[in-house]
Amino acid sequence: MKILIIEDELEIAASIKSYFKPNGIHCETSGSYKDALDKINLYDYDCVLLDLMLPDGDGFDILKELKKRNKTEGVIIISAKETLDTRIEGFNLGADDYLTKPFHLSELLVRIQALIRRKNFKGNNTVIFNEIVIDILSKTVTVNNTKLDITKKEIDLLLFLIGNENKVLSKGAIAEHLSGDMADMLDNHDFVYAHIKNLKKKLNNAKSGDYIKTIYGLGYKWDNE
Repeated sequence: MKILIIEDELEIAASIKSYFKPNGIHCETSGSYKDALDKINLYDYDCVLLDLMLPDGDGFDILKELKKRNKTEGVIIISAKETLDTRIEGFNLGADDYLTKPFHLSELLVRIQALIRRKNFKGNNTVIFNEIVIDILSKTVTVNNTKLDITKKEIDLLLFLIGNENKVLSKGAIAEHLSGDMADMLDNHDFVYAHIKNLKKKLNNAKSGDYIKTIYGLGYKWDNE
């Protein structure tokens, strides 16, 4: 899971990032309106945490930009503003949830997980694809009732592939999903091939179907056919 934290209070952003890291969530941060728009334009996220009061712009304008660009990120507003009118405006502009500061990080984590389940997996904590069962909360994968020895990155990759069934995903898109904007700093995306190879091997050893297809020159696709 990859999220963007748009928050100019550096201590809050750092505490969220630190709390989420052990939970397998990759966090990127933006402390200004301009930087946030640049990241939204360049990258895709599973969720955006949005503070409304930014030093160089209004968080509501970011919501408008997301809608204008047909972006599909889930948005949770995190703001000290707690008036009913502010909440209503946020929801009318496309926000999925609203959390008033100060808040407990544990509650924020649960809200993000619930939002992702609603958007990607119809609200389920367990993702089932034929013989493959993924428990999102415990981060375990079983195939034909056999538990796989699998890394967090491989689970993230597996969920990304299944969540985009029948869509061709480029190496760049997969690299971005797994590594965020750090992908731009890498000389190549060979690590994507390595993760794909390892995941395919583990699924095949457990007698899973051959769902991961290589689309030469383009990338990879999860295909049930």
